[in-house]
Amino acid sequence: MVSQHQSKDFGSKKNEGKELGMVAPQDKSSKKMKFASSSAETEPTSQTAISDDSKTGRGMCTMPHVVKRKLQKLRPIVEYNKRGKGIGQAHSEMQSYIGVLARSRVPLVDKKWSQIPKDIKEQIWEAVDMAFVVGQGGKNSVLSSAAKKWKDFKSTLTTHYILPYTNDKEKLSQPPETYKFIEKAQWDAFVASRLSKDFESVHSQHAQIREKLKYNYRLSRKGYAGLEDQLEETMPGVEIDRSTLWKRARQDKHGNIPDPKVAEKAKLIDELQKQVSEGKVSVYGSNDVLTMALGPEHPGRVRGVGSGIFPRQYFNLPKPQRVSFDDRLKDSLRVLLQEETKKMEAKAREEALRMEARTKQLVEAEREHFLSQLSQLIPNFDPSMLKPRISQSPKNPMSDKASCFGGDVRSLHFEDDTAKNGKHQEDEEKEEEKKDEEKEEEKQEEKEKEDEKKHDDKVIEVGDYSNMEAPSSLKTLCRYVETTLMPEEKILQLTIDKEVFGRERDTFLLPEDITQFAGMEEIGATVVAVYMRYLHDVLKQANMCSMVGFIDPATVSANSGTIADRSRLVAARLQKTDGEQIFMMSYNPGLVSLTGFCFYDFQ
Repeated sequence: MVSQHQSKDFGSKKNEGKELGMVAPQDKSSKKMKFASSSAETEPTSQTAISDDSKTGRGMCTMPHVVKRKLQKLRPIVEYNKRGKGIGQAHSEMQSYIGVLARSRVPLVDKKWSQIPKDIKEQIWEAVDMAFVVGQGGKNSVLSSAAKKWKDFKSTLTTHYILPYTNDKEKLSQPPETYKFIEKAQWDAFVASRLSKDFESVHSQHAQIREKLKYNYRLSRKGYAGLEDQLEETMPGVEIDRSTLWKRARQDKHGNIPDPKVAEKAKLIDELQKQVSEGKVSVYGSNDVLTMALGPEHPGRVRGVGSGIFPRQYFNLPKPQRVSFDDRLKDSLRVLLQEETKKMEAKAREEALRMEARTKQLVEAEREHFLSQLSQLIPNFDPSMLKPRISQSPKNPMSDKASCFGGDVRSLHFEDDTAKNGKHQEDEEKEEEKKDEEKEEEKQEEKEKEDEKKHDDKVIEVGDYSNMEAPSSLKTLCRYVETTLMPEEKILQLTIDKEVFGRERDTFLLPEDITQFAGMEEIGATVVAVYMRYLHDVLKQANMCSMVGFIDPATVSANSGTIADRSRLVAARLQKTDGEQIFMMSYNPGLVSLTGFCFYDFQ
């Protein structure tokens, strides 16, 4: 019933096909539109064109049948394709109706769309929503389409009704007969803005940009989405890729391509499609036939599918993962800690080498001084008679909690040459004894090297904690370092209370600190500070904190400022006491050797 009424008022389907610019049988207008307010389906109706004179041609589109449907409360349902682009007759009519609203309701002013009052935009949306079922999220697309059509309308007026008549003031004095709804005041202001020097410069720039476009398409209101929908109807079972759409969008109504540049690219597309079908060329992702023919894609754009389609949406690219701020902060801190650890290790190695060289110098100077003293005390003293020998490494002090061991013990060995009271034997006997002693010394040195190697293997290989002569708690700590801290690159964070060093601070133990401690190697100020904290806890349990105090090893370290700065820090720490405490302070400003310390168990 609705179809008969509309056909009576607005013409036959034949005339309608001409007005929509479609050729049968590819005309999608043969489909019936679905309505939200009724179960009835109707044939699409034509648009009424009102001409301002007797000449043939397209006049202003007014869409009266849409208004009539609104009065009947009939709302066609706008359909969408798989990419969310509108298709079908209802979508085409809606776009035409949006153009009517944009031309008639938005003032003809020289402003941007963002400067148009919001109430006018709301009126456009409400009018479209009353005439069509747009669907969820359709308001933004409707207003975006209205903005484009309003801009195109101003461009049409400028190109066809103003610039060609710049020298004919009479032609520019009145609005065009086709658009009589334009108020004269608005028209005069619009003409003045279009004839200004500023607009002339902008128009020239846009004309230069327009000339750079190589491949112009020839689509109507249906766009790429409508073209794809039309091809799916006429070519059932055939996959329509964007290279086919790009080529079809540049053909005229007879199927020809007038532009020779476009025709050349279309021929290349046909050849590539043939090679792909024969398996000679493979396509993947965005590297498809159209990309091979035209070159790489512009970032964020997809050619041959219309606006609003993004590469990730069309090519099914994986969504980029978003990294939270906390994760980025953790990664940055992890990198900084690794860099700082490497710097600390390098600095520790340099300090160790420097201390070793300094120690050798001191030992050599002490040896020379000692030999000079012996030369004065012993007549006819021969320095070669004094042969230093390093004894075996001391027992691991951790195996005996209450014991105290010093550094390496050096013993003095004198040759038994029977030279008492300044007497010497014959030269031959001396030579024989020297040879025997040299052999004995070589054997002794080889034995000492083997013992030292065994000792080093024992203390450095921390992973073999089962054979360590150490308390069970230390073995458990080593096992935790080996199984948890090292694989996961973690560190131990400890808080030292204010009552220990006079100020609260956090300290961090690296896995290397613990392994060096367990392996009886040199340790840094951090390990000493942690030990002082433990000793403070023991003293606290015994109510002895008032008797003993501690000075932070970090404040007296060689890396902590100058000697004057360290002295001031120590003095400031001592001033905060009642003067009756005994303070413990690390006497070694650099690395500390465990073999030179005493460990006490107050329990």
